[in-house]
Amino acid sequence: MAKFARRRLLTIGHSYCVDVNRRLAHAIARQGDWDVTVVGPAHFRGDFGWHTLRPDPSEPCAVVPVPVHFSRRVQTLLYGRRLVELLKESWDLVHCWEEPYVAAAAQVACAASRDVPLVFATFQNITKRYPPPFNWIERYAMSRADGVIAFGQTVFDVVAPRARRNIPMRVIPPGVDIEQFSPDAQARARMFARYGWSDGPPVVGFVGRLVPEKGCLLLAAVLDQLTVPWRAVFVGSGGLEAELRRWSLRYGDRVRIETHVSHDEVAQHLGAMDVLCAPSQTTGAWREQFGRMLIEAFACGVPVLASDSGEIPYVVGNAGMVVSESDRAAWVHALSGLLSDPGRRADLAERGRRRAVASFSWPVVARQHAEFFDHVIGSRQRATSGLSAPNQEQNAERGARLARHDDREYREYLREEPRSQPGCPAREPALDRRGLVTDAAAAAIVSKTARAGRGPAPLDETRS
Repeated sequence: MAKFARRRLLTIGHSYCVDVNRRLAHAIARQGDWDVTVVGPAHFRGDFGWHTLRPDPSEPCAVVPVPVHFSRRVQTLLYGRRLVELLKESWDLVHCWEEPYVAAAAQVACAASRDVPLVFATFQNITKRYPPPFNWIERYAMSRADGVIAFGQTVFDVVAPRARRNIPMRVIPPGVDIEQFSPDAQARARMFARYGWSDGPPVVGFVGRLVPEKGCLLLAAVLDQLTVPWRAVFVGSGGLEAELRRWSLRYGDRVRIETHVSHDEVAQHLGAMDVLCAPSQTTGAWREQFGRMLIEAFACGVPVLASDSGEIPYVVGNAGMVVSESDRAAWVHALSGLLSDPGRRADLAERGRRRAVASFSWPVVARQHAEFFDHVIGSRQRATSGLSAPNQEQNAERGARLARHDDREYREYLREEPRSQPGCPAREPALDRRGLVTDAAAAAIVSKTARAGRGPAPLDETRS
């Protein structure tokens, strides 16, 4: 009997520059049905400095670093020629982990073969009206997509109205390594020794960026109001570090602030916590997209108390406690109750671990991706087989024109009248025929975002 041929998957994303973000690709490759090739930036500047993609020989998939351009902002990042060369190879499916409105999404959509299914994955869970050329890019990318993966229910609710009718879509969450993140009684003793602590009051924990939307100052204010004994550990870094350290002075060694913690160390800090708090705060431009610290705490058997911002209620389910993000009194009441009730904490710890294993472990998440990819391929084959030969030729010619970015055809396809934009001449396409942002469009993008002091909200998938 002939051996079943493994399918070939090309997955592309700037987040792959960080090794922990390649766990999904590893898990899909280990499923055994796919040969996986990962493409990421050779060098990329994230929120906290530069990253260099360093393939590990032990990785179960091929990893290809590609130089990138215009990478000061993720919205304008473009991959070098090597990506276009890779997209010309024979693939069974192309998976693009770039938001559909960014320039790299249009580049992939243009260069990918029309004969190969293209799936986009998105974290965007706020409905936004993007300025040109980002609105053009999003429309074009979504028109090319054969499937869309939403990393949460709130993401699905945002992306569904922007997708083509009847396109396959699925909610698939990010995953967690349930072996690296697991209950560890010895971790508590190790971290207590590091903190200079002995046995004592229960420990309240926070893991995430020290920024207003993550609610670290709200948690500090809640701790101020507690009448039950407590200690606290804040793990993360960000702009509020100095203010948080000033607040901590009044409590001496009861509060530890641990910055510059690698992802490999997070599980150890979680092991020292009796409760993880995730007081995320919704703003006009942001709400919690997922909250990876939630599933990491679940996997470690740490009870979770979280706000109701964005995706959090869907992630927590019945495995933790959710309170209103703006109700400080409710936070004080809920946290006091948990710290005073070891039995309740033990019940939530068990629930969380079960949820992590059943819903968020990498093998489970990888299997969901593989099944969705199979579904997309099947849907594409059924749709293609239903086209007459003349229609297939017409579609192929249309695709070729769009790949060349004929200006009239491009704008007609987007159903957008040519309009003059500041810094970008009328009738000039945002992308050239190689799928690259034109100099004029790039200059307009950079100029506009520089004047505003901001661009479209940055992605938040590398560290919640």
